[in-house]
Amino acid sequence: MPFSRKIKTLYTDGACRGNPGPGGWGVVVYFNDGSVYEMGDADPATTNNRMEMQAAIGALKLVTATGQQEPVTLYTDSEYLRNGITKWVKGWKKKGWKTSEGKPVLNKDLWEILDELNSQHIEWRYVRGHAGNEGNERCDEIARAFALGRPPDLQQTQPDALIGSQATDSIDRETIQSSDVSSDPPNLGLVMVDSTTPPSLDSLDNLPREVRVAQLRNLIETLHVADEIAAKGYLITSSELADLMDVNASAVTSRGDNWGWRNWVVSRVRREGNQILWQLERVDEVNSNFEASANS
Repeated sequence: MPFSRKIKTLYTDGACRGNPGPGGWGVVVYFNDGSVYEMGDADPATTNNRMEMQAAIGALKLVTATGQQEPVTLYTDSEYLRNGITKWVKGWKKKGWKTSEGKPVLNKDLWEILDELNSQHIEWRYVRGHAGNEGNERCDEIARAFALGRPPDLQQTQPDALIGSQATDSIDRETIQSSDVSSDPPNLGLVMVDSTTPPSLDSLDNLPREVRVAQLRNLIETLHVADEIAAKGYLITSSELADLMDVNASAVTSRGDNWGWRNWVVSRVRREGNQILWQLERVDEVNSNFEASANS
């Protein structure tokens, strides 16, 4: 059956209540005739980066299912996702999915799926989050609602190429969720939990042990990345720091030039063009340097 409509643009986004914690992802698909198709799902124990990646996977699966060969623009507010799929993944594969330091690549399972689904027809573009872009804002609403355990009402007019065809199966219907039409609309006014704010003990106690262990493993991965950034003296942008901390970029820039996050002191170093560069230093190293300076 010919596909009369063509996908014009895709918007993807992920959210996480804590990092790690319960997460959600959302996709908004815009067709050339002005119609819209929305998707999303939740994960009880995940990270913000994995949800960003899962959103892109859902979007690319839809493109694959339609068999579209015309160019499609995919917008994401995650520089981690865009840089990973357009730049870093080539080097990772050459090194056997190892980083330049020889360490295993984080989220390898999802990177492999993304790499397989990606094609020359997909143009990856970065869009700044929470800047009034309609597609990005809607994706954010969908992802946050799923992360809160309140699936939103989704626009899901079935793409005509998928009606009555086997292509529907290739999208993996388990990852495309519709909300119960009888349920109340989600309260999207709820504020997402900053990853620097620990979840309540009650909420942790109610989670299965295996979920809590998975959250701990994801947290350790995040802390290892932060430690490596500090040890190597890498400078990272506000968006990259926000991805690491699982907060909005605006929350990073509004905290001032020097502040503490977990085991690190975060310092604003300089501006390059329209990017602010930040440095992470271990608290114990900062204290040691201070003591050495005081005793000299």
